[in-house]
Amino acid sequence: MRLSILDQSPVSFGATARQAMEASMQLAQSGEKMGYTRYWIAEHHDFSGLACSAPEVMLGYIGANTEKIRIGAGAILLPHYKPLKVAESFNMLATLFPGRIDLGIGRAPGGSAEVTMALSDNFLQNVFNMPATFKELLHFINDDFPSEHMYSKITAAPLPVISPQPWILGTSGKSAKLAAENGTAYAFGHFMSDKDGPEIMKNYIDHFKPNAQLRKPESIVAVSMICAETTEKAQQLALSGFLWKIQLAKGQGVDGVPSIEKAEQYPYSSEDLKSLEVMRSKTVIGNPKEVLSKLTKLQALYQNDEFMIVTITHSYSDRTRSYELLANEVFT
Repeated sequence: MRLSILDQSPVSFGATARQAMEASMQLAQSGEKMGYTRYWIAEHHDFSGLACSAPEVMLGYIGANTEKIRIGAGAILLPHYKPLKVAESFNMLATLFPGRIDLGIGRAPGGSAEVTMALSDNFLQNVFNMPATFKELLHFINDDFPSEHMYSKITAAPLPVISPQPWILGTSGKSAKLAAENGTAYAFGHFMSDKDGPEIMKNYIDHFKPNAQLRKPESIVAVSMICAETTEKAQQLALSGFLWKIQLAKGQGVDGVPSIEKAEQYPYSSEDLKSLEVMRSKTVIGNPKEVLSKLTKLQALYQNDEFMIVTITHSYSDRTRSYELLANEVFT
């Protein structure tokens, strides 16, 4: 079982955005030592409690402070950007960190309606046009526009020796179809989807079209996970992240991920308790053996090559420990 890290760079209550980003870099370093395959960081805009709005900037910092772990965006939100600029940014990263760069692409807005308007014009039209825009991005990455194309003389410089590996990230059949038709790798967000994930993944694998860049389907399932020495402690740690999400839904949570004490003492309403149950059902929680057992069962359903783990706790050390406990169980 291959394991990787998906980091949203959460800001804990009492911490600053800089401290959150430093903790993200340290998590990547720790993940590299533990044996994780890759480290991806997400893109969010004006999102209370999440520090990273520009993955391409953070990846320069992460790459310079790690040696071999693959690093990438999970994801760059393509409807906000022109393909050439995305290709140039990730070709630069691939030039600086050869053979280590993943370019994850998504179509979500990554923030509020106002943020979407501030970032890009005609966002919905850009989402509609994404299949064509993604093909254009692939041509820039592979430097293989047909000679008759208007962009055939443009190079997304610098051209690296090893190009970034493109991935489509999604939570629906549309994203799986886009990845399969273009012969690109696919990552399904199990932790943020209520769709039939295994069926979506099956459709991706069954309809994958090989090409010169990728001969067979490559798949990741992203899951939310909290692992601790005991089941009870894992459940306790998970509560902080759950309360933060509840508060965000209410327009609160601007101070970051709350402490365990605050999460335990919070006056949960009946609706809050229902939300907690839904979040628990979508999160892999337990001691190392329990977590591995649950992941093994998920892998049997999805037939995926790899799991990408997202973990949010108030304490950055608890977060790192969660990844460490799982790695020790899987790799030793």
